[in-house]
Amino acid sequence: MLKEKVYRTMIELTNNKITSKMLQHIMTSRISKSFIPSYKQFYRIDTTEVSKELDEFPTLQTFFTRKLMTEARPIASNEIVSPVDAKIESFGNITVQQKFRVKGKNYSLQDLLGKEEHAKRYEEGQFIVFYLSPADYHRIHSPLDATVLRQYVLGNHSYPVNQLGLTYGKQPLSYNYRLVTELSATCGNAAFIKVGAMFVNSIKLTNTTEQWTKGEEVGYFEFGSTVIMLFEKDCVTFLNNVQKNASIRVGEAFADVL
Repeated sequence: MLKEKVYRTMIELTNNKITSKMLQHIMTSRISKSFIPSYKQFYRIDTTEVSKELDEFPTLQTFFTRKLMTEARPIASNEIVSPVDAKIESFGNITVQQKFRVKGKNYSLQDLLGKEEHAKRYEEGQFIVFYLSPADYHRIHSPLDATVLRQYVLGNHSYPVNQLGLTYGKQPLSYNYRLVTELSATCGNAAFIKVGAMFVNSIKLTNTTEQWTKGEEVGYFEFGSTVIMLFEKDCVTFLNNVQKNASIRVGEAFADVL
């Protein structure tokens, strides 16, 4: 309890508009270009799959949101594939009370999705949480062939969604700035939630149409973040590669349709 109080106090003291603007200014400034080689080395980023040479990126921000070569992420034939390069933070069943558990904390679907009518749809369904580290590729891809039913933004501020944030923060997945996309597919409805990370509430869409094709790019994070997917009851089954802390990449299958 004391650790949580100290952690939350420190975050509140540093997470404000001034620090957010400072970080954005640094990331997008011309001088940040000089940080790219050190950033690449520190996070051990494989640049052989990047679509540009390092010196072609004008800022650290553009390198962070880098695109990859087309062949770098083959798309599996399964109906559902990973939308991001990430670590599988948590997965499992959603309770009849419309809750799921991550890092010892219970999360409410109504808090996450904003409305009881949206939450009810995923009662007793399944969830999976993908965490993107600063080293990861931050483009977001469609996890399946689907039609966009609705898309809306919730939350204002964003708090850390890393290990410390999920352990000591106050349910950041439910209260951070987030972009919720509800999809209709052959497996029923699926909620696709992009959660903002500390300081920067910026999730850019690159596909604003109502039709998504499995594997295509649909957006990107301007800073590290998390993706949550929710599935209706009796719609999908997770594959054997879905394990806590397992790494997964865009296009890799993680579930089959029942």
